[in-house]
Amino acid sequence: MSPASATLLLPAARRLGAQALSASVAIALGRSDVTEGLDAGRRAQLLRHLRLVPNHWPVAALTRQLDAGDAAGSAWLRADPCRVQPDINGARLLGVGETLGVTDADVAQLLPALRPLFGDAGFPIDAPVPSRWYLRLPPGAKLPAFSEPDEALGADLFEHLAEGPEGRRWRSLLSEAQVVLHNHPWNARRVAEGRPPINSVWFWGGGVLPDHVQPSHARFHSEEEVGTAIAAAAGIHRPLPVRFEAPDADAAFDLVRARDLAALERDWLQPALAVLRAGQLGSLRLDTADGVAFTIARGQRWRFWRRPRPGFDPG
Repeated sequence: MSPASATLLLPAARRLGAQALSASVAIALGRSDVTEGLDAGRRAQLLRHLRLVPNHWPVAALTRQLDAGDAAGSAWLRADPCRVQPDINGARLLGVGETLGVTDADVAQLLPALRPLFGDAGFPIDAPVPSRWYLRLPPGAKLPAFSEPDEALGADLFEHLAEGPEGRRWRSLLSEAQVVLHNHPWNARRVAEGRPPINSVWFWGGGVLPDHVQPSHARFHSEEEVGTAIAAAAGIHRPLPVRFEAPDADAAFDLVRARDLAALERDWLQPALAVLRAGQLGSLRLDTADGVAFTIARGQRWRFWRRPRPGFDPG
């Protein structure tokens, strides 16, 4: 039986800053088979390995099922706690969810103030996890397009609000929620303690659970919430180990949260290349959120004429 293959899901190059690859990894990438022009972004990266049927992107329903196990039969929308900072040109989204250090105490204080607003609109709100707030919607609810948090962070808030007739209702709900949270004394306490205020919510990820998930691997190791939720729906989620070890079945390792290239090389790239050279791995694929993938195989060590590659980016 041939050895298993491994895929490492890597962040976009900009997430790793100006850090440089070591010589051995740069040589391996230079000799690899490169696939460019894949769809970029986290959503596209995950969907290359975990295909949702039907093809949609209901993050809220998937994470709700992970958090509470009750997502079936309803549509869901994330209404995550966030921080909005006014500036001279409008306002900017500066933090969402777990980046704000949201606690159970925050939820106990703030959610009761929001429940009348969303309850009267027909969208009950709750938070099975402090950093992930949910609205339960009727299954046939029509939703506008919402921007994901990563797309809006640091940007002009008004460029990412829901548009059109369907978006008008949600813009109104957002404004009312901001008034409630801005005036809540708990936020004054958070600020006095040196913590950022929770002065808005961010709507995103609406939809219903997929019928099923078709994975490309036998196992999907992840600690990131969306990757974990989709892999759990497919029944193949496993915890992410601290470093690479040869899998006994085809596996993907979700390293999208990596920010330190030296640690990424030490714990993942170098060990994976060593296992590949030893013949304990059939192939190694590096799939980046930039839309570039590198497939590395043992026989490529004879490609002496190829120059080392300076980084994961397409350039």
